[in-house]
Amino acid sequence: MVYATWGLVTALLELAADAEPDALSVALAVTPAAELEGASGAPPDSADVPADAPVLTHFYPPDAGESLNAVFGVDLSIPAGQTQGRFVSHPDGNLGVTKADDLARAVLVAVPPWEESSLAAFDRSGRRQPLEVVDAEPPVEEFA
Repeated sequence: MVYATWGLVTALLELAADAEPDALSVALAVTPAAELEGASGAPPDSADVPADAPVLTHFYPPDAGESLNAVFGVDLSIPAGQTQGRFVSHPDGNLGVTKADDLARAVLVAVPPWEESSLAAFDRSGRRQPLEVVDAEPPVEEFA
């Protein structure tokens, strides 16, 4: 089972629509379900999520750190070990993982018309996984 927040899914589908006709690949970060507001005692339209389940909650903008990557050849904009997921868009309509996709522990793939019904989850091997969209919010992060 792959869990993702409603807000993340909405944002990713909007990014994919804006990027069309180009494909998009975005790193995704997780938050433990226990840290989400609404995940325990979930609203009626969401399934109960185990407290220790990783929930896809954040994304790193695909163009962040491009200048660093160009100079060092390494994506320094994403903290090492912080992303367990990847979102890829396939404007060609292929709702599956391809050999050209960047892979991660969980991969969300979207195709036109960029709606929740055209989004699917896969594991690193390309096997389709159940996707549960959770109506919950990650904790607010504050900068010190």
